[in-house]
Amino acid sequence: MQVKKVNNKISILQGRPEDISGRTENEIKTYDFLDSLGVSYLRIDHDPAMTMSDCEEADKLLEAQICKNLFLCNRQQTEFYLLMIDSIKKFMTSVLSKQLDVSRLSFGSAENMKKYLGVTPGSVSVLGLINDTEGKVRLLLDSDILNSEYIGAHPCVNTSSLKFRTEDLISKIIPATGHTFETVSI
Repeated sequence: MQVKKVNNKISILQGRPEDISGRTENEIKTYDFLDSLGVSYLRIDHDPAMTMSDCEEADKLLEAQICKNLFLCNRQQTEFYLLMIDSIKKFMTSVLSKQLDVSRLSFGSAENMKKYLGVTPGSVSVLGLINDTEGKVRLLLDSDILNSEYIGAHPCVNTSSLKFRTEDLISKIIPATGHTFETVSI
């Protein structure tokens, strides 16, 4: 991933972009949401990040917890989950399925991801829950995520990364989406 530089310096910016031209409606909605809650955040703009390795540079610069954000569903595609897990952990469906008492978990489709979280593959983050107004997606946080001071997340697009306090995630962001979270151990 190429992080945008100004005068050969990496631009770590406070808050929303001053110029929103070329930004998606979903991204702007995310900044509006965070600003309305009084959540302070840093931002880095970068080339599209489709994989965890693409995100590493931005997350290291932001000094935030690197999370995998996995959109999952049951076999019948009637129950949906967003799992936030430490990027270095291996995801084992059997371990999580047992904790949730679900016979089989798999990755949710791009169509359902768009329908419920309003995002496309590569852009999934906890901030997509602002689009799940009917509460169809259950948020699952790996217990290790709760131990970090800062979280890194995409603002519903994979061309920017944000850093905000984990405490703000728990006490402001998640409740404002109308969701709760379950702690799991992966």
